[in-house]
Amino acid sequence: MPGIRKYRRDTSEVSCCLKYVIFGVNVLFWFVGLIILAVGIWAWMEKDTFNNLSRLTNIALDPAFILICVGTITFIIGFTGCVGALRENTCLLACYAVFLALLLLAEMTTGILFFVFKDWIKQQATSGFQSFITHYREDPDQQNLIDWIQGEWLQCCGVEGPRDWDRNAYFNCSSGAVGSREACGVPFSCCRSKPQDIIIKNKQCGYDVRKPTYSFDIAKIIYDKGCLEAAEEWFDRNLLIVATSAVCTAFAQILGICFAQNLRADIFAQKSKWH
Repeated sequence: MPGIRKYRRDTSEVSCCLKYVIFGVNVLFWFVGLIILAVGIWAWMEKDTFNNLSRLTNIALDPAFILICVGTITFIIGFTGCVGALRENTCLLACYAVFLALLLLAEMTTGILFFVFKDWIKQQATSGFQSFITHYREDPDQQNLIDWIQGEWLQCCGVEGPRDWDRNAYFNCSSGAVGSREACGVPFSCCRSKPQDIIIKNKQCGYDVRKPTYSFDIAKIIYDKGCLEAAEEWFDRNLLIVATSAVCTAFAQILGICFAQNLRADIFAQKSKWH
């Protein structure tokens, strides 16, 4: 009996509060990562990517691939933190702390490089967006992404302006000769929203707007600002929000590393008493 009482007194030194905080938070990340991963895999299955790997030529620009990567990383971090805390497994907790540290280092490196190589990143973003335009009708995920960027997020059209849609085979002005009804036009996501509109934008609102013979004021129909300029203006307006979010994210990751290390220290201290 004395031995049993001593064992119970010793095990109480592992902080239950710390243990279950780490467990609870990472259960959430585990499930979120699983959902994101499942959505990315489902998107690839819908596009039959697994049976046609030749479609992976622009894999870095594939939204489904990005979801798979983000989901996998979130799932792994959530799994190691959740199971490591619940089972008091020091190895998994160490992995959890290392993963968070590497993720934090990658985020800090990305932030520094963003300011140091701002012009180069702008060129890469321009090249990537132009690739999206070129393959607009070939990949539904890229199509939905560019429609969201143009219509919902930045209210813009093309990289530098509506003329960038000449890069797409369907919207190129010469495509009218082969029967494309979208020739010399732009996608519906380039069209300006009207407060009195009851339904979502007319899918044909961008037809013919870039033709020299177009009889309406184009600036009132579609966005004339390029998405590159619109993105720079958005970041200037929301710099404080972006910076605050980045600091809060980094703080949460540092807190997670400290919590994991403190729990490991408690576990090691308890195990040392067993011997």
